[in-house]
Amino acid sequence: MKTIEYSKQARKFLDRQTEATRERIITAINGIPERKGDIKRMEGGTGWRLRVGSYRVLFDENGYIIFISRIKTRGDAYKGGKH
Repeated sequence: MKTIEYSKQARKFLDRQTEATRERIITAINGIPERKGDIKRMEGGTGWRLRVGSYRVLFDENGYIIFISRIKTRGDAYKGGKH
């Protein structure tokens, strides 16, 4: 069983969303271990991204841990280099 951990930024982002949006993103994140959803490797090979409508969930996998590093809107997700 894989464990999903959230960064401080990811938690704060979810806290600021409406309940419906938060539930939609969390449901999509919970599908990551089974590779459900629109998941692609980031260019350059560092990490993965999950598309949830106009949001992007950026994450890494290390063994049994899935670390959600950032959740951003589509336009902001890829700014700032390494996630």
